[in-house]
Amino acid sequence: MSQLRLNVYMAGGTVLLFIAMLAANQALFAGFDYAPDIHWVYLPAGVRVLCTLLFGGAGAIGLLLASWLLCFFYFFPDDWLRAMIGGAVSAAAPYLVYKIAQKRFGLHASLRNLTPRRLLIFAFACSLAGPLLLHIWFALRGEQGHLVRNFLAMSIGDLSGTAIVLYGAKALLARFAAVRTHRTR
Repeated sequence: MSQLRLNVYMAGGTVLLFIAMLAANQALFAGFDYAPDIHWVYLPAGVRVLCTLLFGGAGAIGLLLASWLLCFFYFFPDDWLRAMIGGAVSAAAPYLVYKIAQKRFGLHASLRNLTPRRLLIFAFACSLAGPLLLHIWFALRGEQGHLVRNFLAMSIGDLSGTAIVLYGAKALLARFAAVRTHRTR
């Protein structure tokens, strides 16, 4: 399989997973919001972390496409600037953290040197980076309101969603490994 085709599959899979996780988040945690568009648990944040780690740039492109799709047609159809910036930040923040982690930790594309501690640091950094960039943009745009409280609530929602997705992925991998081990015996 060519690298281009693989990247298209990874980006497409990211789009589908992100949209599915948003639907799951809305079904499972409806009414569990701090404010409109600020969730105490935000599962798509975990998809951002997972797909950026697994797919790198292809995952970031998939996140950008999914975020723009959702922002332009679902969340902010009447505010193209907010949709454009929101979608870009949603994809750029975890990718920037990923690039910093590659440089700081010598993170390999294979993730073989991704320790549990480094994964926790990465998840925490991603949970801060996206909300921070969004709230800086809100402040520059002149939005008043409760920027610090909203930032904290959004960061908590991103971190809790990321933890659920990462531990869910870990449990699935452990389950598949157990099934595979059982079949080879």
